[in-house]
Amino acid sequence: MSLQILDSVRTCNPTRGLLPSKNPISPIPSGAGNVSDHHPLQSTTILNNSSTDSITVRRSADYRPTIWSYDYIQSLRSEYGESCTKQVIEKLKEEVRMLFKEGVDPLKKLELIDVLQRLGLSYHFEDEIKSILESIYNTTHGGGDMRKESLYATSLGFRLLRQNGYNVPQEIFNSFKDEKGSFLTRLCDDIEGMLGLYEASFLLIDGEGILEEARDFSIKHLTGYLEKSKDQNLSAMVSHALELPLHWRMLRLETRWHEPLLLKLAELDFNVVQAAHQEDLKQASRWWKSTGLEETLSFARDRLMENFFWTVGVIFQPNFGYCRRMLTKLITLMTIIDDVYDVYGSLEELELFTDAIERWDTNAMDQLPYYMKICFLTLHNAVNEMAFDVLKEQGFHIIRYLKKVVLNWLLYS
Repeated sequence: MSLQILDSVRTCNPTRGLLPSKNPISPIPSGAGNVSDHHPLQSTTILNNSSTDSITVRRSADYRPTIWSYDYIQSLRSEYGESCTKQVIEKLKEEVRMLFKEGVDPLKKLELIDVLQRLGLSYHFEDEIKSILESIYNTTHGGGDMRKESLYATSLGFRLLRQNGYNVPQEIFNSFKDEKGSFLTRLCDDIEGMLGLYEASFLLIDGEGILEEARDFSIKHLTGYLEKSKDQNLSAMVSHALELPLHWRMLRLETRWHEPLLLKLAELDFNVVQAAHQEDLKQASRWWKSTGLEETLSFARDRLMENFFWTVGVIFQPNFGYCRRMLTKLITLMTIIDDVYDVYGSLEELELFTDAIERWDTNAMDQLPYYMKICFLTLHNAVNEMAFDVLKEQGFHIIRYLKKVVLNWLLYS
């Protein structure tokens, strides 16, 4: 189910209305003596000779504060959200659509799709791409006729079709093997084809031996090519690919080696999408400040920006802003809770905290220390807010699934 629920998230304060009374944890007295190292989930207690009360000694991971201040994030501005920029983009998109209609060579169309994906532009042309891939897949009967193509064409078609959910068998690469079942040695001279084979091999499914062999074969010979090649441009492409395969990279960062029209569109689109990301980040930052967790849980990591950047890597398209904001909230809270478990909380407190989350009941907060009450209630409200939005917009009740995700993370991470 799509995570694009609302065009913009409702303004809310997750901690307003149900704030518990504040009972600060007693500070550690000076001169308490040295505290030995202990397990993250266990706290060391020191008994005062004049009292039977025990004092919980808190650990600190000495995390550095964030370098991204609230004021800086809120000051971010962009001129690329204006309608004039979007009009230019629409004009360029029409020119790109004309490229889809030029010629009938399937390989040229696959190359265009590949370039658009590398530049992060493919989301503008989903209908055109789906039509082309569907036609190629039906024509080749799931990859059968690809065996007649070059290694480069076969690898490119295989990769793009698999990326888009088509069941293309790994056996199409058997046509590039000799009688002994090894890849043909003459393929080593086809660097473009070897690069294609290398990239395609990362679309393997567990247990696909042919693709595992293809990966080892291509890596070995591409590495050997770098040691003796004098072609700087091709060597740069090979080195770039071996550093990290395309399937593992973030889209929109492959802006080299492409034609001016696409680069112009990619540059404008990048800035427009960046403007959308900035607005998402500003909303997430306002939410984070409203929770007060940065001050209340000063022992924990404040990593809102890093968590938001991770969501951009997962889903960058501007129309999925709600998804990015909700993921940022959840990951930021999970980072905080991780530090509660690994650094700060005592074993007794953590048992109560886990019980409260399992019950998903604000009444279970009564036995928690103040810092845990704030943490639990912020998580509770964030998850319930997301469930409410989905119920309102899509009609699905998902609270039990969201709770399961949180619990699985706490118990098995």
